[in-house]
Amino acid sequence: MTHIAVLGSTNMDLVAFVEKAPQRGETVTGREFRTIPGGKGANQAVAAARAGATVSMIGAIGNDSFGARLRSTLEHSGVETDHLRTTEGSSGTAHIVVDDHGGNAIVVIPGANGTVDHLVPGDEGLIASADALLLQLEIPLAAVLAGAQAARAHGVRTILTPAPAQPLPPELLAATDLLLPNEHEAAALTGRTDPRSAALALLERVPQVVVTLGAEGSLYATREAEPVIVPAPRVTATDTTGAGDTFAGTLAVAITEGRPMPDALAWAAAAASLSVERAGASESMPYRPEIEARYTS
Repeated sequence: MTHIAVLGSTNMDLVAFVEKAPQRGETVTGREFRTIPGGKGANQAVAAARAGATVSMIGAIGNDSFGARLRSTLEHSGVETDHLRTTEGSSGTAHIVVDDHGGNAIVVIPGANGTVDHLVPGDEGLIASADALLLQLEIPLAAVLAGAQAARAHGVRTILTPAPAQPLPPELLAATDLLLPNEHEAAALTGRTDPRSAALALLERVPQVVVTLGAEGSLYATREAEPVIVPAPRVTATDTTGAGDTFAGTLAVAITEGRPMPDALAWAAAAASLSVERAGASESMPYRPEIEARYTS
């Protein structure tokens, strides 16, 4: 089994399911409310663990009831949480509206995630022991940079999901092996709305780029070859929350297991297609036998 370290956020997702999301100033009636463990970091950790890797989570939760449930959920999915510290105050939350077409709108309140602004003793050693480090941008950028540079110093592959989209410092990009934006994040980083054009622009800063395209699959670009599109299975989406994190966590497993990139992307797409058929983020993530069945079907 490969070892994936994840440095990132843990949130409790507070999810309202509605027929149509409200416009500004509008009130609508929803049909269901659920609290679901999430956060981009924790989601990617759960996805990687269910896909068959040994996974360690670095981050923070609050000393509230949400924090206890977040830790329990990670451990139940097989994620090691010795480096998930508990702080005074509230855990991070994400307030999500999901409509009947599977679309979502999200407001994130960092809570304990905001305290993860540096590595603490033991974090660098954990990163050094991993085959890959997964990073996102729901914790302070200083910690993301410290994690990426620690990984680079120890020869560990870094995979960065640049979400929520924000300007990325050159030193972070210099320590990134694979940049994994969706098409909107790629456009925000480059000013180019065409995914292929955006990916080529990003290759000036990082050696490999995967732009996720939702139902259309993903576009893979490297400095050594022309970009290629890897399609995704056609499914009916129930809830797209966490699909990108499912893709990222599963992709990290596939890459560290040595799958060729087109096969790795197809395997990750199979996992993401399963996740959108179910409600919730971490709750929707498939296990390895399910991914293999979808991938080979």
